[in-house]
Amino acid sequence: RLFPGGGRVKGGLLGLFPSRQNATHNPSLYKKPFVESFEETPLLVAVLTYMGYGILTVFGYLRDFLRHWNIEKCHVARERDEQKDFVPLYQDFENFYTRNLYMRIRDNWNRPICSVPGAKMDLVERVTHNYNWTFEHTGKVVKDVINMGSYNYLGFAENTGTCADAAIETTQKYGVGVGSTRSEMGNLDIHEEMEELVARFLGVESSMTFGMGFATNSMNIPALTGKGCLILSDELNHASLVLGARLSGSTIRVFKHNNMQSLEKLLRDAIVHGQPRTHRPWKKILIVVEGIYSMEGSIVRLPEVIALKKRYKAYLYLDEAHSIGALGPGGRGVVDYFGLDPKDVDIMMGTFTKSFGAAGGYIGGKKELIDYLRSYSHSALYATSMSPPVAQQIITSMKIIMGEDGTTLGADRLKQLSENTNYFRRRLREMGFIIYGNDDSPVVPLMLYMPAKIGAFGREMLKRNIGTVVVGFPATPIIESRARFCVSAAHTREMLDTALEAISEVGDLLQLKYSRREQALSSLGWMAEESLLQD
Repeated sequence: RLFPGGGRVKGGLLGLFPSRQNATHNPSLYKKPFVESFEETPLLVAVLTYMGYGILTVFGYLRDFLRHWNIEKCHVARERDEQKDFVPLYQDFENFYTRNLYMRIRDNWNRPICSVPGAKMDLVERVTHNYNWTFEHTGKVVKDVINMGSYNYLGFAENTGTCADAAIETTQKYGVGVGSTRSEMGNLDIHEEMEELVARFLGVESSMTFGMGFATNSMNIPALTGKGCLILSDELNHASLVLGARLSGSTIRVFKHNNMQSLEKLLRDAIVHGQPRTHRPWKKILIVVEGIYSMEGSIVRLPEVIALKKRYKAYLYLDEAHSIGALGPGGRGVVDYFGLDPKDVDIMMGTFTKSFGAAGGYIGGKKELIDYLRSYSHSALYATSMSPPVAQQIITSMKIIMGEDGTTLGADRLKQLSENTNYFRRRLREMGFIIYGNDDSPVVPLMLYMPAKIGAFGREMLKRNIGTVVVGFPATPIIESRARFCVSAAHTREMLDTALEAISEVGDLLQLKYSRREQALSSLGWMAEESLLQD
């Protein structure tokens, strides 16, 4: 999948439609215009990107040849001579990529931070003398780096203030560790208070919390579906959702990203044909989507997904890891953003690691569902309970968002995040960058494409005291490398302007301003093919 079509409007030959908008397929289901922009990769850029990877691959094989004959020192793990007759363990493409491509830009990842990862942070300076195979700390600290990469959407990643004070007080009362599972000796009153609050925040009957966000998906989906069930998964779903679906033993079918025609076709085929060979009806059909897709910056077409789910009597699993707290007038996620009824979503999942500045995840829904998971979820039965100060951080930050602390701090942060997001995205587009996603999404992917520009962008931004996240294969398709910015309510306009100035300067230096789109397209943009879905 080198050029994922997903929910994007296909325009024929690559680069033929340099500017396009992904508009609503069924506007009657939406209370406001819903437009997402995915500008096509310019043809010349695509060709040069392929050429760049081709040249790197050729030199990679040359370096492997030199390592094989001990002309160049080999730092990577490889088979010993006595294992030469066994099946090779280190000859796959991913390992080739790691040795020869990723290693040259590895200094852009895993940078040690020695402060709170808030709007600004301090980085431990490190150097390498062998092309990123190993690093040495210099003992110096890079101060006040503007943090444009953390999922700190509402600015609750802080070591002072109401949340920090409450967490310290809870630590003094309960300690840090629990040392047991919820079903044994690890069920504290603070956990039950948190779950009642989460259920009220989401507008559902009941909720259950877990100590790890990834495991919330990967360990609970197998408890919900199994053999004889069908999972319909968006092609860009997170790895935790993919793992959970595979562990469940269910049949998995993938639909194009945010594409309702693709989803409806799979639903129709599932109803008409049933299970393979026997053609019996599926025991369950579960649609799995995310609220905000963390690599694309797109928002799920939830009104259309719910309409399809109701029509075909399927179940809906919504992962709001990035959208809870970051979208909607009340910060209640994508359901709140579209003004929908939470009861229309069967399983509401989210994490506390982003907007709440904590850790762990939750599942919300009907009381019968949560009672079932308490007895059958691996995360509930075998995982240690959430740390008490983490639970307190969640409770305090959630009450602030809901306005139950007696202040307007939560509403102010939600408003600030929305303003910062729209401002940052608009300025980047005006500069001529290709930006993916929805205008209301605080996840902002800026397309880099070429492999050499991945490392160069991260390094040049750090020289200007801006901390960024650059992403390449295998987290993205091999020619769709990008920088991913995460906007926060903690960012001031001055910080954003400083970051934007640096981005523009680096964009000119590396020639990253690929966009050929015209400004100010119509609100509904270029319409896609008519949906099969009727209101």
